[in-house]
This record gives sequence, structure tokens and C-alpha cells, in this order.
Amino acid sequence: MTYRSVKAVHRAQRDDIGSLRTRRALPGPGLRQLDPFLFLNHHGPQHYPPANEGLPFGPHPHRGFETVTFILSGMLAHRDSAGHESVIGQGGVQWMTAGAGLVHAELSPAAFIEQGGDLEILQLWVNLPARLKRVAPRYVGLQGDAIPTVRPAQGVAIEAVSGDWFGQTGPFSSSTDVRLGLVRFDAGATLDVTLPPDYTVLCHVIDGVIEADGSRAGPADMIEFHFGAPRLRLRAAERARVLLGTAQPLGEPVVSYGPFVMNTREEIEEALADYRAGRFDTPLPG
Repeated sequence: MTYRSVKAVHRAQRDDIGSLRTRRALPGPGLRQLDPFLFLNHHGPQHYPPANEGLPFGPHPHRGFETVTFILSGMLAHRDSAGHESVIGQGGVQWMTAGAGLVHAELSPAAFIEQGGDLEILQLWVNLPARLKRVAPRYVGLQGDAIPTVRPAQGVAIEAVSGDWFGQTGPFSSSTDVRLGLVRFDAGATLDVTLPPDYTVLCHVIDGVIEADGSRAGPADMIEFHFGAPRLRLRAAERARVLLGTAQPLGEPVVSYGPFVMNTREEIEEALADYRAGRFDTPLPG
């Protein structure tokens, strides 16, 4: 059986946002994107004391892509200009399709600001193809108990977020057949995953040590794989967690400016004009 070979292991870059400990796994110096995966921030882990300032992500716009946010510990409040609102706790996931344009805020709820607690969050940006960049915005937030777990091998548990994982379908519907899962490994456990040879692999080590094709990756490392083989094999050298995804590359031009990701510079200018004119639904008060 032929397995994917490792192209490189990339270390996330430290990029704190105020008091929020942040490691940027994508993009980085050696890896601009993993088409269609554009961006991945790993916030925390860290402990917030009582009477803290909370997260710094007040109202801001997006257009042209999807955000997927994994709350590994702590809690996160979401509110957007389309009227969606939720507070998601540890183990939960938020999936937002910005599409034609949305203003949203991701903040710590009042209870977390008052009491403090542990916090660790992953936020992933998934590109949309040109034909879907102006779809109507949507949002789904689910608590951890709504996300099924599948155990495909001894010592391996996968929280199936989207797509099919060994016969278990995740509760989130991707716009572009993106498969995402959080994988937990016991020390020494091995996972084999089947995927089309031309699909991209996203493999971010949250904690622990993962081995693949003779390479080792530790906390906040991103493993970049070559295309061409129909299977992927990961082994845990020690107890570990991994964000694992597969998706078909879009193969389209990517032009980004801050919170907008489009295909041309003209579309970016249009996004800026639309936002300034208040056409992203009704912007939240800032």
C-alpha cells in the first residue's frame, strides 16, 4: 500500500494578539497556503485570571471564505450581522460561511470574563471557489456533545466535524466537500486514512508528537504532504491531538486583503466599498 510522503514539517510562528498567546500555523515563511486551507491560528493554551479582558475579536467583516473555529477549552460567544448568536463551550465547533459578506464578533462571554479559566482555540479559514464567494452567509454552532466520535483503530478517537470518517458523517455541511476531524491518539497508536490522490491534507499537531513517513512533528507543527498516494498514515510517538482535514484543491487565484479573500484585486476593492457602504447586512455596533 502506498502512503503519502512528507514534503516538509513547518513550525508555527509566534504572533500574539495583545495578551492572547497565538501561534500562526498557516500561512508561514515556508507555506503560503494548503489550497483550499488559507489560514490557521492556534490560540493558547493559557489561563485567564478572574476579571480578565477576554478575547479581542470585536466586530469585523469577512467575505469570500468560511471560518471553522474549534473550542478546545474555555468558551466563545459569537454574534453576527445576519442575526446569529451563540455561546459555545469546550469541545464545540463554530462554522461560519461569510460568503457575500458578514460582520461578526467572537468574544469571551461575561461568565468567562468574570471567573476566568483555561482557553485554547483553533481558527481555520477555508477558501470558497469563485462560484460560491457570494453565497448567502450562514452560521452553525454546535456544542461538543453534538459532534460524534468514531474509533477506527486501537487508541485512536476522531471527533467527526465534517465529511465521512469511517462511516460516521460529521454534523457540519461543508460548501466544498471539506472533511475535518479532531483526532486523539494514545501513545503508539496508528491511524490510516483513505483519500483521493489529488486531495490536499491539512495536518496540524495540537499537542504531543506525531510521526509520518519518517518525520516527526510536535506541538503547533504543520505537516505538509506530497500529493499522489491514496492513503495517509500517522503514528503517535506519545499521546497526541491533531487537527486533520482533507479537501480538493480549488486551483484558483487567491487575492486577499485583511478579512477579504477573493480572486481579483477588483473584487477586493468592491468588497471594501460594499463594507464601507454598510452592505454587509447590518453591521454590529462597535
